[in-house]
Amino acid sequence: MIPIEADYVVVGAGSAGCVLANRLSEDGAKVVLLEAGRRDTHPMIHVPAGIRSLIYNPSLNWNYEIEPEAGTDGRAIPWPRGKVMGGSSSINGMLYVRGNPTDYDNWAQMGCRGWSYDEVLPLFQKSETYKNGGDDSFRGRQGPLEVQDYNTILPLTHLFVEAAQEAGFAFSDDLNGAQPEGVGYSQMTRRGRFRGSTAQTFLKEARGRSNLRIETDATATRLLFEGKRCVGVAFRQAGVDREVHASAEVVVSGGAVNSPHLLQVSGLGPAEHLRGLGIEVVADLDGVGRNLSDHYVVRVVHRVRDLLSINQLARGPRVLYEAARFLLAGRGALTFGVTAAMVFCRSREGLASPDLQLLFTPASYNPEKVLTFEDDPGMLIAVCPTRPSSRGEVMAISADPLEKAAIRPNYLSDLDDVRVLTSGIEHARRIFASPAYTPYSVEEISPGPTVADEASVEAFARREGNTLYHPVGTCKMGTDPQAVVDPRLRVHGIEGLRVADASIMPVLTTGNTNAPTIMIAEKAASMIREDARA
Repeated sequence: MIPIEADYVVVGAGSAGCVLANRLSEDGAKVVLLEAGRRDTHPMIHVPAGIRSLIYNPSLNWNYEIEPEAGTDGRAIPWPRGKVMGGSSSINGMLYVRGNPTDYDNWAQMGCRGWSYDEVLPLFQKSETYKNGGDDSFRGRQGPLEVQDYNTILPLTHLFVEAAQEAGFAFSDDLNGAQPEGVGYSQMTRRGRFRGSTAQTFLKEARGRSNLRIETDATATRLLFEGKRCVGVAFRQAGVDREVHASAEVVVSGGAVNSPHLLQVSGLGPAEHLRGLGIEVVADLDGVGRNLSDHYVVRVVHRVRDLLSINQLARGPRVLYEAARFLLAGRGALTFGVTAAMVFCRSREGLASPDLQLLFTPASYNPEKVLTFEDDPGMLIAVCPTRPSSRGEVMAISADPLEKAAIRPNYLSDLDDVRVLTSGIEHARRIFASPAYTPYSVEEISPGPTVADEASVEAFARREGNTLYHPVGTCKMGTDPQAVVDPRLRVHGIEGLRVADASIMPVLTTGNTNAPTIMIAEKAASMIREDARA
């Protein structure tokens, strides 16, 4: 079969890939976008509350699992990653969280020149349209990505914001603006009543361009090289092996699992490991697959009385009422994401910026059934150390590109993460004990009053904790020996190849990672075009 020819090949139509396909095709360059999944036609993708039917759907998901580890009581925790146009932005909770300015200043101090907060802020602004107020010094008004406030807020959520202030956390009217610390309401990537994935925003804007070609059901199997230059990508589509050649560059945007795995099976990675699998080494890059970091959470759950939670809205006649509200007015429970409000705070005094995110949901889940609401009303706070010290890895276990890599996050291997979790649970309990909640909170049902000291918190966290679905760092950016890409996202020692997705983050950002990933893609596209002009 004759190879496809392009200027740029983008591997992965996820949160980053859709942005890159849009930006790189703006000026007439021929771009081919490869996506292993299908088009985003599943109806529940576009209903914000449809996440419960998406996140483990095998037709939309890579359905990864971590290797059983002692740190998580031997549990093989599911790791959903989107395998569909829009990637994980088509199946996630739609939270728009940029992180803290110090995140990016720290990146710059680690040797990532050009990535300070002042330098990346214009890229956040470029990508978004935010119409719910905010300061023009921080917010964008004309980008493809629509960012919206919740248009329906339950009383339980208002009470959370009130209770958090009673517990000592200052109110922020825009956690993505001048005050990214304290308590505030969530913002979402939503188009009116519908989900605003990067496929439905950035890629939709670009789909009519004749110079953009999108190949779905196209699983990248290896990168193609001429010496030390990447010249294309081999992929499998409908059982047929094909190739696409790039005259300018290949950009890998498969995410924190797929990007390092593709590099490894293509010969880029720890040489000893690759040779052990029978893979010919193109470049010995020890950091490929290392430095894996993820947000690990535990949930503090309370039983509620005399107020509605989502538990009640999700069953019986109320479901029909909420469906009607969604269809007729674009309001109600079906427009909800997973978190309605949140607190960014510190685990101890003396920190330069928050190291905890407390995510409030006016609902509670049946511990015996994944993402199934309890019968009785409930509410929860997910406690998340935002800057975990624990590090893991993603490693190929075979030369076969279709065999999944082994994922070992190494959760809670650094006991400082347990200390931060313990502090976060204390903060959550103070909020639930505030006067605003006194008339409505019956009791803490998880972890329960017996889980009080660090040892019991650690046992609970290992037994019950879970991922917040934010893996990063496996192709980290930098100039040190473990860095995979330089600050312009070029793979060290290889020409014509970049990585642009969450895998390049040297460390996690303070909060959810979708917005930072979109920013990374915006910056990558800008640098690629600058270098092409030069």
